[in-house]
Amino acid sequence: MAGMSSRAAPKVAVLLGGPSAEREVSLSSGAECAKALRQAGYEVVEIDAGRDLPARLADAAPDVVFNALHGRWGEDGVVQGLLEWLGYRYTHSGVLASALAMDKTRSKEVFRKAGLPVVDSIIVPTEQARREHPMPPPYVVKPNAEGSSVGIYIVRDGANGPAHIGQQMPAEVMVETYVPGRELTVAVLGDRPLGVTDIVTDGWYDYDAKYKTGGSRHVIPAVVPAEITAACLDYALRAHQALGCTGMSRTDFRWDEERGLAGLYLLETNTQPGMTPTSLAPEQAAAVGMDFPALVSWLVEDALCRA
Repeated sequence: MAGMSSRAAPKVAVLLGGPSAEREVSLSSGAECAKALRQAGYEVVEIDAGRDLPARLADAAPDVVFNALHGRWGEDGVVQGLLEWLGYRYTHSGVLASALAMDKTRSKEVFRKAGLPVVDSIIVPTEQARREHPMPPPYVVKPNAEGSSVGIYIVRDGANGPAHIGQQMPAEVMVETYVPGRELTVAVLGDRPLGVTDIVTDGWYDYDAKYKTGGSRHVIPAVVPAEITAACLDYALRAHQALGCTGMSRTDFRWDEERGLAGLYLLETNTQPGMTPTSLAPEQAAAVGMDFPALVSWLVEDALCRA
């Protein structure tokens, strides 16, 4: 790797897998990141993050930890706190930003205070959402603190009854007003929003559409009016900064074309965006001339530069 000839390549521990509902995606993300880091010239060890993580890290003695975990434990500030306690530098966001972003209600409060447009929502017991409409349809039911569209239900206008919510859902859920229209997303790298992608699917952008090849089509740059592109880039950077994110984040939007700029809403910010071949953030980096090994190298070097 450039600039490494005079010193040994940093040793990178890639954390992957873990105990969350998104374990399989993390295994895929982590394997891809490890492969790209090796291509870039780093010494790499892969660690499946279980309860023995402190011991595994002690054995590996890395210079920096690459966090490729998704979902709870890896994305919500928990593993970040452990790494802080153990004294390791690590990629992506810190404890507070990770915890805030994972809690959709708390992050919405931060976004509102920053003047960013968010959808109205309430937290209700899951049993209530199974029994009756918590708000007039159309609305969306989702976990308040899980990532990657695991268990998202749309109740359409004119629906006969409430959502048939699966047993895997937590005791409380977020219910938010449904915004029709298009799904847009922006990755932010450091202090730079990379671009706007239009995610085209036949239906809801669910877990399968997000992670399975062919599940969705990504149009980059999104074919939208210039003011919508500018607003998405601006909102994503402001969201990243308001939460206190570092490294890379990805912010998702819904845009109701018929309402113009007034129809653009920020849904959530992901502090651990997917890092697989079909993932949105690496695709946006590639569109601005940064290939996958260069992207993962940037994240490692960014982590090494932080105190």
